[in-house]
Amino acid sequence: MALLEVRDLHTSFFTDAGEVKAVNGISFDLERGKVLGIVGESGSGKSVTAYSVMQILAGTGKIVSGSIKLDGQELVGAGEKVLKDVRGNKVSIIFQDPMTSLNPTYTIGKQLVEAIRLHTNRNKKEAWERAIEMLRLVNVNEPEKRMKQYPFEHSGGMRQRVMIAMALACEPDILIADEPTTALDVTIQAGILELMKDIQKKIGMAIIMITHDLGVVAQLCDEVIVMYAGGICEQGTADEIFYNPCHEYTKGLMRSIPTVKSAGTKLQPIAGTPIDLLNMPKGCPFAPRCDAAMKICIREKAERMQINEDHAAACWMNVRKGVE
Repeated sequence: MALLEVRDLHTSFFTDAGEVKAVNGISFDLERGKVLGIVGESGSGKSVTAYSVMQILAGTGKIVSGSIKLDGQELVGAGEKVLKDVRGNKVSIIFQDPMTSLNPTYTIGKQLVEAIRLHTNRNKKEAWERAIEMLRLVNVNEPEKRMKQYPFEHSGGMRQRVMIAMALACEPDILIADEPTTALDVTIQAGILELMKDIQKKIGMAIIMITHDLGVVAQLCDEVIVMYAGGICEQGTADEIFYNPCHEYTKGLMRSIPTVKSAGTKLQPIAGTPIDLLNMPKGCPFAPRCDAAMKICIREKAERMQINEDHAAACWMNVRKGVE
């Protein structure tokens, strides 16, 4: 049985303008010890998927339907007592910007100790020792000194390490990393990713890596979900997605990556803008931006098609000629 099972999840935000269908019927499994990458442009539904699992949606957000099972336990509709036990203890999250995630008026130590005491039975002294232990684990130098400092006294990379330490302090089964390296330069990013790989191997947790950077996915992930307009357009192993992309959106993402071979030539960005989630089309949501779009793409949304045992995509281009 998979550690995390998500089935036909629909999450919407109810605004004055109407219902924004941010996540529109996605399903996936996460195995123990595996790293799942969720990629796509801003607004594709990546972060909302993670927040749905954690049940930390904004006030206007609501899981409309679907199932989220953690180790066989249903989370959709679960009470606050159950969710409090899940958050931090079983599922932890690293948010995008460590500076806004950490309280600037409290020391690093106070914030780490508070998180540890909230989710464990450790007393203040034990929590302090655990916090120092976690800072050492994420390679923060002079952890005793850092515990007494404020977030503004740390670099961006160091603050991100503190956030990782906080997320791992209670040894969760699943770590959700929501674009953890977005605001960091490439050298710090490489160090953070290497750190996450090492920790993942040491404690055997599963990771959901949310990113728009396919380079991060290639470096870290076992399986990949490509999201667009709140749905899954392609899903498979990292090798399958990178070497055999079968959805036109995925191919567009691949073409927009700078490589050694593309040096001196213009990148090929995906034309147009993401679809308006308030007015979803009948057909494929990517069709207005797709160079290979056919008549049927406008009329009807393609069903998920199994390419092979490890790969599936929802694109009419995978159907033989004669579809028009």
